[in-house]
Amino acid sequence: MRNQPHASRASAAHAGRTFTSRGFTLIELLTVIAIIGILAAIVIPTVGTVREKAQRAVDANNVREILKAAQIYAGDNNDRLPDPQSIATSVLNAPSRALLWPGILAKNNILTDPTFYFAKNDPAFSGTYPQFIINPSTARNALHNTFTNARSPSLEFVGGIKMSDAPTSPVIYTRGLQANGTWSATSGVYKDTGGYIAFLGGNVAFFSSTAGAFVSNNPTSTSQTRTFTDVRQAIPINTANAAASARIYGVPPPAGAGGMLGSAGGTLATRGP
Repeated sequence: MRNQPHASRASAAHAGRTFTSRGFTLIELLTVIAIIGILAAIVIPTVGTVREKAQRAVDANNVREILKAAQIYAGDNNDRLPDPQSIATSVLNAPSRALLWPGILAKNNILTDPTFYFAKNDPAFSGTYPQFIINPSTARNALHNTFTNARSPSLEFVGGIKMSDAPTSPVIYTRGLQANGTWSATSGVYKDTGGYIAFLGGNVAFFSSTAGAFVSNNPTSTSQTRTFTDVRQAIPINTANAAASARIYGVPPPAGAGGMLGSAGGTLATRGP
């Protein structure tokens, strides 16, 4: 009982104390913000790179599927792949003949999905896909306006190729390839980084430059090396009738053609070395 007053005083003193939690100092807060900024600078570009590589893998698969579809079409059409020059406007019409190449596949119900022709990371891609390639009507003789209006497919197409042509003949490639073998910074889907090329033999590969990628279309050439860069010299050429040679079709993006070789009416092959 003697210790009770002392214990009461200790308890009262303890109850009278005020405890406060210690916060961050300004320097500590700035240090944390700096660390977060450094981590973000490291992680964000990595995430962007991974996302871009994943999208490119999708693009490569789409190119392969389009090539397969073109070869299937050839199997039912005298071994001839889609050729905008060979189809009458009464059969299939479009504002640009370049768009008839995918239109032919859609009309024949071989590849009707318009998303295959547009890369998400293409600067010219509007962010929304077309609804159809062909007008969903009984006649099915015109391309749908969502596929044609202010659209630039992410690919250029070669018309006038037969299955009997050299397997090294380019059939489809990423938009923006120039005569010097590099991709345009303004019209290129991946700017000047490079692009995909699909060959008649079935090979699909990514090229930063086409130097050494092509085999000459010159039937009298004795060269076995791939030493030139101009895709026009690799697509089939008709030495007896130049106008009947293969043509490269492409639709320039709103920002401009920027050196791309494909055109709405088709750019003719030129004689290789």
